[in-house]
Amino acid sequence: MKLRPLVEEMSVLRRARDHGLDVTFANAYPKGWPGPGGSRRIAAPPLAARGAGVLTRHEEALGRGEAVSSEIVNDGWRRHLGHEWLPEVTPEDAGVNLARIAAGHHLTLYAHYATDTAGHKKSMKEAVAALERVDRFFGGLLTALPDDTLVFVASDHGNIEDIGAGHTTNPALGIAHGPGAKEAAGLTDIREAAGFVLGRLGVTGSSVGL
Repeated sequence: MKLRPLVEEMSVLRRARDHGLDVTFANAYPKGWPGPGGSRRIAAPPLAARGAGVLTRHEEALGRGEAVSSEIVNDGWRRHLGHEWLPEVTPEDAGVNLARIAAGHHLTLYAHYATDTAGHKKSMKEAVAALERVDRFFGGLLTALPDDTLVFVASDHGNIEDIGAGHTTNPALGIAHGPGAKEAAGLTDIREAAGFVLGRLGVTGSSVGL
């Protein structure tokens, strides 16, 4: 089976939704994106969201604080996509918005790419700025998140820790906070992440997945 159909049909979001759980994708994407013939450019997270029927947050939701930009802040939407009407948000504000979204669902997926982009640009200045933004984002998120919610962060490869190398073969670190964090500390492979998340949600047959 080809990879892209597999991502759409067997993602964590799709399997949790098919189990009767309320799932959502917190990222905002422009309305109408990617357009006709644009499927090959869709990254795995929005592809999974589309397969689960939750690629539904667009510029209006971002303006209401009911979605989060992939870069955390709204600068790219304002400067490069022409949506100057969107409010400026701090990383802390974006974290609070994500906490609010997560509080209304069993499973919330949010995807962030700026740390990977900074690594590819081989810019230490951009790398530091990206990490500082993520740190502030976590600060807002963890302050506002309900105590009974697990935050589980995973990366599929190294990059920003060595800006001269692009993607690296270093172990990709993860972060877990909240109920289940101790169990998450025992994971040793990104391929274990889906089974762990689905297991926490009570989805059976969840030893593998995307």
